[in-house]
Amino acid sequence: MKMKTFTAEAVLHALIGTLLLITAIAAGYGWYATHQVGGAAATAIEEVRELGVSVGRLQGEEAVVRKELGRLEVDRQLAEGSDANESVVLARISALEGQIAELKKQDEDLRRRALQADAAAKAEAARVAEAAREVTVQAGAVMGVLVALALVLAWKFRDWIRAANVGPLKTAVQLVRRVADGDLTGTTAGMDQLHTRKLAQALDQMTGNLRALTSEVQHSARSVADTSAQIAQGNLDLSQRTEEQASTLEQTASSMEELTSTVALNADNARQASQLASGAADIARKGGRAVAQVVTTMDGIAASSRRIGDIIGVIDGIAFQTNILALNAAVEAARAGEQGRGFAVVAAEVRGLAQRSAAAAKEIKTLIGDSVQQVEAGTRQVDDAGRTMQEIVDSVRRVSGLIAEIAAASQEQSSGIGQVNSAVAQMEQVVQQNASLVEEAAAATESLKEQAATLLQAISRFKLDAAGAEAEPEPLQPIEAAAPPPAPIRVRAAGKPRYVPFARGRQEPPTDSHWQEL
Repeated sequence: MKMKTFTAEAVLHALIGTLLLITAIAAGYGWYATHQVGGAAATAIEEVRELGVSVGRLQGEEAVVRKELGRLEVDRQLAEGSDANESVVLARISALEGQIAELKKQDEDLRRRALQADAAAKAEAARVAEAAREVTVQAGAVMGVLVALALVLAWKFRDWIRAANVGPLKTAVQLVRRVADGDLTGTTAGMDQLHTRKLAQALDQMTGNLRALTSEVQHSARSVADTSAQIAQGNLDLSQRTEEQASTLEQTASSMEELTSTVALNADNARQASQLASGAADIARKGGRAVAQVVTTMDGIAASSRRIGDIIGVIDGIAFQTNILALNAAVEAARAGEQGRGFAVVAAEVRGLAQRSAAAAKEIKTLIGDSVQQVEAGTRQVDDAGRTMQEIVDSVRRVSGLIAEIAAASQEQSSGIGQVNSAVAQMEQVVQQNASLVEEAAAATESLKEQAATLLQAISRFKLDAAGAEAEPEPLQPIEAAAPPPAPIRVRAAGKPRYVPFARGRQEPPTDSHWQEL
């Protein structure tokens, strides 16, 4: 009888050792799954945090872009009156080219990191679900094994247990059944006999380990739920920043459209002014040729007037000599007496005619002298007008050259602004892609939250407190939906594409105070 009892006790000790080993394995696996879930969640949060920092830096770069665009408008207005300032503006436009490339590179890096964060969130959701399923399966297996072992123990040693002490075994069976039903609040009170003490200790250790394991799983599930809520909040902040960035780009595009229209209008006006200046130069050249012809004509008139004066002098001399001859003829007729009376009459008439001719020649000479003086004065004035017209032609030629240079510079500015429009359009496309990635990350986070809630619901059927109340899962806060992606920006391209660089300034990244700590 003693030998039989010793064998039963040995089997009982072996059974207890097996139960302890299974419990330890289940507890270790639960701790490992919890540790892995927590590490993956921390990694996902770090990725989202770095993504937010990158978005903040990109916002700073966009603020610098908008500031530089305003400065470019001022420089362009100043450059319309100075060739030197125009060259400075062109040099600055060339220096800004590298900034656009850097900004595009940062946008591509942001997109890649957003994809990585999305993949990490999806992988985290899958791992949490898998860990939950494995923990549930392991717990069910442990409880099934315990129930099976308890039933086998009760069946094999029923007679011996009844003979020794029926009460402690009933307590153990009830405890195991309660564990199988998910009630971990049972105790081994009444099993303080010598041969049942080790069983009581093993059962207490088993229930304690299961309570600790269940509590850790609940805590991990709540941590995952909180982490998913934080990730969702980060996605919401990222979506809002992306929307603000899109709005800023839209304003920038609008400003660039106005600037493009202004520069195009200036270029058109410069072309028209150049055409008008060319026409004025042609007219001035024609006027100069006409004035030169007038000068030549006036010189001919002056020469003719001088010749007429000479002829009038000859006529005046002839009249004077005729008058003297008539006087001599009258004297000779008077000496001849009656025979020379007729000749005296003729001489008197000739003398009168000579006097009238002399008077007329004198008047004509006076008029010719006045005409010569007026012609000389007109010649001097025409010479002055000719020199003035030549100066006008030279000035119009210089003005035409300056206007042509301004028109060419305005055309270059229009082409550069067209390149800025193209760059802004590309940035807008990147922002739209980022917004889509944010939406996908938000959907993955929502799925992770739902799986965490399912895990909490599955664990909630275990009773952990001494009063026997079920551990109700804490309600999860709803995740706010991410803001919808901004409307696409329509940018009007002007001229052929040519990238225009922007001056890059330092922008401090956002600190960790923008994120909630775990």
